[in-house]
Amino acid sequence: MPSRVVVAKELAEIFKILAHPDRIRLIEEMKDGEKDVNTLAELLDLPGPRVSQHLALMRAHRIIEEERDGRHRRYHLVQPEIAQWIIDGMAFLENRSHVIPKSKINAARRLWAS
Repeated sequence: MPSRVVVAKELAEIFKILAHPDRIRLIEEMKDGEKDVNTLAELLDLPGPRVSQHLALMRAHRIIEEERDGRHRRYHLVQPEIAQWIIDGMAFLENRSHVIPKSKINAARRLWAS
């Protein structure tokens, strides 16, 4: 199989995992370091079990790793630079301002880039 096909297939798999609003927000919250499920649930105003399900999927695809300390588990991005993909993707959204107002894009950029 040609290398471009292999690479494209793997990127498509990663994009499938990233293709959920909750998981995008989880990545952004973990860009600066590890967090536990309860902290992530509180920051994102999501139920803990829902956060746990997303984390399990992301862990299965090696986007995040789990650190255990007894019964306490913390999660971190395997490659934190993946969060930059999301910030870079906002430039694409700016050209689609008929879908999302620029003010919302700029507000998200300020929050996620800090």
